[in-house]
Amino acid sequence: MDEVFNMNLGTRILVDPGWQSHLLDEFVKSYMKDLIDFLRREIASGKTIYPKESEYFKAFNATPFDKVKVVLLGQDPYHGTDQAHGLCFSVPNGVGCPPSLKNIFKEIQGDLGLSPGDFQQGNLQAWADQGVLMLNSVLTVEAGRAGCHKGRGWEKFTDRVISELNENKERIVFMLWGDYAQKKGAVIDERRHLILRAPHPSPLSAYKGFLGCRHFSTANAYLADHGMTPVEWRLT
Repeated sequence: MDEVFNMNLGTRILVDPGWQSHLLDEFVKSYMKDLIDFLRREIASGKTIYPKESEYFKAFNATPFDKVKVVLLGQDPYHGTDQAHGLCFSVPNGVGCPPSLKNIFKEIQGDLGLSPGDFQQGNLQAWADQGVLMLNSVLTVEAGRAGCHKGRGWEKFTDRVISELNENKERIVFMLWGDYAQKKGAVIDERRHLILRAPHPSPLSAYKGFLGCRHFSTANAYLADHGMTPVEWRLT
Protein backbone atom coordinates (compact mmCIF):
# COMPACT_ATOMS: atom_id res chain seq x y z
CA MET A 1 0.00 0.00 0.00
CA ASP A 2 2.78 2.46 0.83
CA GLU A 3 4.18 2.26 -2.69
CA VAL A 4 0.84 3.18 -4.19
CA PHE A 5 -0.36 5.68 -1.59
CA ASN A 6 2.52 7.83 -0.41
CA MET A 7 1.59 11.35 0.55
CA ASN A 8 5.21 12.51 0.41
CA LEU A 9 6.06 10.87 -2.91
CA GLY A 10 3.02 11.56 -5.02
CA THR A 11 5.00 11.05 -8.20
CA ARG A 12 4.77 7.31 -7.53
CA ILE A 13 1.01 7.65 -7.83
CA LEU A 14 0.63 10.07 -10.73
CA VAL A 15 3.37 9.57 -13.31
CA ASP A 16 2.22 12.32 -15.67
CA PRO A 17 3.75 15.73 -14.80
CA GLY A 18 0.53 17.43 -15.87
CA TRP A 19 -1.62 15.56 -13.36
CA GLN A 20 1.10 16.00 -10.75
CA SER A 21 1.03 19.78 -11.09
CA HIS A 22 -2.74 19.87 -10.65
CA LEU A 23 -3.39 17.16 -8.06
CA LEU A 24 -0.39 16.39 -5.86
CA ASP A 25 -1.53 18.70 -3.07
CA GLU A 26 -4.61 16.52 -2.60
CA PHE A 27 -2.42 13.77 -1.16
CA VAL A 28 -1.53 15.76 1.94
CA LYS A 29 -5.12 16.56 2.88
CA SER A 30 -6.82 14.95 5.87
CA TYR A 31 -9.56 13.25 3.85
CA MET A 32 -6.92 11.44 1.78
CA LYS A 33 -5.17 10.22 4.92
CA ASP A 34 -8.50 8.91 6.20
CA LEU A 35 -9.15 7.20 2.87
CA ILE A 36 -5.71 5.61 2.90
CA ASP A 37 -6.24 4.35 6.43
CA PHE A 38 -9.64 2.93 5.49
CA LEU A 39 -8.26 1.01 2.50
CA ARG A 40 -5.37 -0.34 4.55
CA ARG A 41 -7.78 -1.67 7.17
CA GLU A 42 -9.99 -3.24 4.53
CA ILE A 43 -7.10 -5.04 2.87
CA ALA A 44 -5.57 -6.08 6.18
CA SER A 45 -8.90 -7.65 7.19
CA GLY A 46 -8.76 -9.91 4.14
CA LYS A 47 -11.31 -8.13 1.97
CA THR A 48 -10.85 -8.12 -1.78
CA ILE A 49 -10.72 -4.62 -3.23
CA TYR A 50 -11.06 -3.80 -6.93
CA PRO A 51 -9.18 -2.76 -8.94
CA LYS A 52 -5.78 -3.89 -7.68
CA GLU A 53 -3.72 -1.23 -5.90
CA SER A 54 -1.45 -0.48 -8.85
CA GLU A 55 -4.52 0.43 -10.95
CA TYR A 56 -6.34 2.80 -8.58
CA PHE A 57 -5.04 5.76 -10.60
CA LYS A 58 -4.77 4.06 -13.97
CA ALA A 59 -7.18 6.50 -15.66
CA PHE A 60 -4.74 9.36 -15.01
CA ASN A 61 -1.61 7.46 -15.94
CA ALA A 62 -3.24 6.19 -19.14
CA THR A 63 -4.37 9.66 -20.28
CA PRO A 64 -2.04 12.59 -19.53
CA PHE A 65 -3.65 15.85 -18.45
CA ASP A 66 -2.53 17.75 -21.55
CA LYS A 67 -4.04 15.12 -23.86
CA VAL A 68 -7.54 14.93 -22.34
CA LYS A 69 -10.17 15.82 -24.91
CA VAL A 70 -13.11 13.60 -23.89
CA VAL A 71 -14.22 12.59 -20.39
CA LEU A 72 -16.43 9.58 -19.66
CA LEU A 73 -17.69 9.84 -16.10
CA GLY A 74 -18.67 6.65 -14.29
CA GLN A 75 -19.75 5.99 -10.72
CA ASP A 76 -17.60 3.24 -9.18
CA PRO A 77 -15.61 0.24 -10.46
CA TYR A 78 -17.12 -3.09 -11.45
CA HIS A 79 -17.34 -5.32 -8.39
CA GLY A 80 -17.22 -8.68 -10.20
CA THR A 81 -14.16 -10.90 -10.31
CA ASP A 82 -11.36 -9.55 -12.53
CA GLN A 83 -13.57 -6.93 -14.21
CA ALA A 84 -12.24 -3.62 -12.88
CA HIS A 85 -8.85 -2.36 -14.04
CA GLY A 86 -8.97 1.37 -13.39
CA LEU A 87 -10.83 2.66 -16.47
CA CYS A 88 -14.56 3.26 -16.09
CA PHE A 89 -16.78 0.93 -18.15
CA SER A 90 -13.68 -0.98 -19.36
CA VAL A 91 -12.66 -4.56 -18.62
CA PRO A 92 -9.29 -6.29 -19.16
CA ASN A 93 -8.60 -8.41 -22.23
CA GLY A 94 -10.27 -11.80 -22.04
CA VAL A 95 -13.07 -10.67 -19.71
CA GLY A 96 -16.63 -10.65 -21.02
CA CYS A 97 -18.35 -7.32 -21.56
CA PRO A 98 -20.74 -6.26 -18.78
CA PRO A 99 -24.25 -5.19 -19.86
CA SER A 100 -23.59 -1.43 -19.71
CA LEU A 101 -20.55 -1.78 -21.95
CA LYS A 102 -22.53 -3.88 -24.40
CA ASN A 103 -25.05 -1.05 -24.66
CA ILE A 104 -22.25 1.47 -25.19
CA PHE A 105 -20.97 -0.61 -28.09
CA LYS A 106 -24.51 -0.98 -29.43
CA GLU A 107 -24.95 2.79 -29.44
CA ILE A 108 -21.62 3.37 -31.18
CA GLN A 109 -22.56 0.85 -33.86
CA GLY A 110 -25.88 2.56 -34.54
CA ASP A 111 -24.38 6.05 -34.36
CA LEU A 112 -21.34 5.49 -36.55
CA GLY A 113 -22.55 2.67 -38.79
CA LEU A 114 -20.09 0.14 -37.36
CA SER A 115 -20.59 -3.59 -36.90
CA PRO A 116 -20.32 -5.90 -33.87
CA GLY A 117 -17.06 -7.14 -35.36
CA ASP A 118 -15.56 -3.70 -34.75
CA PHE A 119 -15.74 -4.36 -31.00
CA GLN A 120 -13.85 -7.55 -30.34
CA GLN A 121 -12.84 -6.69 -26.78
CA GLY A 122 -14.04 -4.72 -23.78
CA ASN A 123 -10.66 -3.20 -22.98
CA LEU A 124 -10.97 0.54 -23.67
CA GLN A 125 -7.25 1.33 -23.35
CA ALA A 126 -7.22 2.37 -27.02
CA TRP A 127 -9.65 5.18 -26.16
CA ALA A 128 -7.46 6.30 -23.27
CA ASP A 129 -4.48 6.41 -25.62
CA GLN A 130 -6.40 8.91 -27.78
CA GLY A 131 -7.24 11.30 -24.96
CA VAL A 132 -10.42 9.83 -23.50
CA LEU A 133 -10.27 10.06 -19.69
CA MET A 134 -12.36 7.22 -18.26
CA LEU A 135 -12.96 8.44 -14.75
CA ASN A 136 -15.00 6.81 -12.02
CA SER A 137 -16.21 9.10 -9.25
CA VAL A 138 -15.19 6.47 -6.69
CA LEU A 139 -11.97 4.63 -7.54
CA THR A 140 -12.30 1.47 -5.45
CA VAL A 141 -14.95 -1.05 -4.40
CA GLU A 142 -15.14 -4.23 -2.34
CA ALA A 143 -15.78 -7.42 -4.28
CA GLY A 144 -19.50 -8.08 -4.61
CA ARG A 145 -20.59 -4.86 -2.90
CA ALA A 146 -21.37 -2.18 -5.46
CA GLY A 147 -21.08 1.36 -4.15
CA CYS A 148 -19.72 0.38 -0.74
CA HIS A 149 -16.83 2.88 -0.85
CA LYS A 150 -19.12 5.79 -1.54
CA GLY A 151 -18.57 8.64 0.91
CA ARG A 152 -15.07 7.53 1.94
CA GLY A 153 -13.31 10.43 0.22
CA TRP A 154 -12.85 9.52 -3.41
CA GLU A 155 -15.59 11.93 -4.45
CA LYS A 156 -13.57 14.88 -3.09
CA PHE A 157 -10.59 13.80 -5.13
CA THR A 158 -12.52 13.34 -8.37
CA ASP A 159 -14.41 16.60 -7.82
CA ARG A 160 -11.01 18.25 -7.84
CA VAL A 161 -10.15 16.42 -11.07
CA ILE A 162 -13.26 17.76 -12.79
CA SER A 163 -12.61 21.26 -11.43
CA GLU A 164 -9.04 21.28 -12.73
CA LEU A 165 -10.09 20.12 -16.17
CA ASN A 166 -12.93 22.61 -16.29
CA GLU A 167 -10.81 25.57 -15.27
CA ASN A 168 -7.51 24.83 -16.97
CA LYS A 169 -8.53 23.34 -20.30
CA GLU A 170 -10.98 24.26 -23.05
CA ARG A 171 -13.16 22.35 -25.48
CA ILE A 172 -13.35 19.06 -23.65
CA VAL A 173 -16.32 16.81 -24.43
CA PHE A 174 -17.89 15.60 -21.17
CA MET A 175 -20.18 12.58 -21.59
CA LEU A 176 -22.46 12.51 -18.55
CA TRP A 177 -24.65 9.42 -18.49
CA GLY A 178 -27.22 9.11 -15.74
CA ASP A 179 -28.33 11.38 -12.90
CA TYR A 180 -25.26 10.71 -10.79
CA ALA A 181 -22.79 11.80 -13.47
CA GLN A 182 -24.90 14.80 -14.39
CA LYS A 183 -25.04 16.06 -10.81
CA LYS A 184 -21.29 15.60 -10.39
CA GLY A 185 -20.68 17.50 -13.62
CA ALA A 186 -22.87 20.45 -12.64
CA VAL A 187 -19.77 22.63 -12.12
CA ILE A 188 -18.63 22.31 -15.74
CA ASP A 189 -18.74 25.56 -17.70
CA GLU A 190 -20.79 24.96 -20.85
CA ARG A 191 -19.29 28.07 -22.43
CA ARG A 192 -15.86 26.40 -22.42
CA HIS A 193 -16.76 22.76 -22.96
CA LEU A 194 -19.33 20.52 -24.63
CA ILE A 195 -21.56 18.61 -22.21
CA LEU A 196 -23.48 15.62 -23.56
CA ARG A 197 -26.18 14.24 -21.26
CA ALA A 198 -28.14 10.99 -21.53
CA PRO A 199 -29.55 8.23 -19.34
CA HIS A 200 -27.09 5.65 -18.06
CA PRO A 201 -26.25 2.76 -20.45
CA SER A 202 -27.37 0.22 -17.84
CA PRO A 203 -30.04 -2.20 -19.11
CA LEU A 204 -32.40 -0.54 -16.62
CA SER A 205 -32.19 2.83 -18.37
CA ALA A 206 -30.48 2.52 -21.75
CA TYR A 207 -33.78 2.40 -23.61
CA LYS A 208 -34.91 5.65 -21.98
CA GLY A 209 -32.66 7.71 -24.22
CA PHE A 210 -29.10 6.43 -24.10
CA LEU A 211 -29.61 4.29 -27.17
CA GLY A 212 -30.02 6.81 -29.95
CA CYS A 213 -28.26 9.68 -28.15
CA ARG A 214 -25.56 9.87 -30.87
CA HIS A 215 -22.97 11.15 -28.43
CA PHE A 216 -20.05 9.58 -30.26
CA SER A 217 -20.65 11.24 -33.62
CA THR A 218 -21.48 14.50 -31.85
CA ALA A 219 -18.22 14.36 -29.90
CA ASN A 220 -16.18 13.69 -33.02
CA ALA A 221 -17.85 16.51 -34.93
CA TYR A 222 -17.10 18.92 -32.08
CA LEU A 223 -13.47 17.83 -31.90
CA ALA A 224 -13.03 18.19 -35.66
CA ASP A 225 -14.69 21.62 -35.65
CA HIS A 226 -12.14 22.77 -33.07
CA GLY A 227 -9.08 21.43 -34.83
CA MET A 228 -8.68 18.21 -32.83
CA THR A 229 -8.41 14.66 -34.09
CA PRO A 230 -11.68 12.72 -33.72
CA VAL A 231 -11.63 9.56 -31.63
CA GLU A 232 -11.44 6.19 -33.37
CA TRP A 233 -14.09 4.38 -31.33
CA ARG A 234 -13.84 0.96 -32.95
CA LEU A 235 -11.84 -1.66 -31.04
CA THR A 236 -10.70 -4.23 -33.56
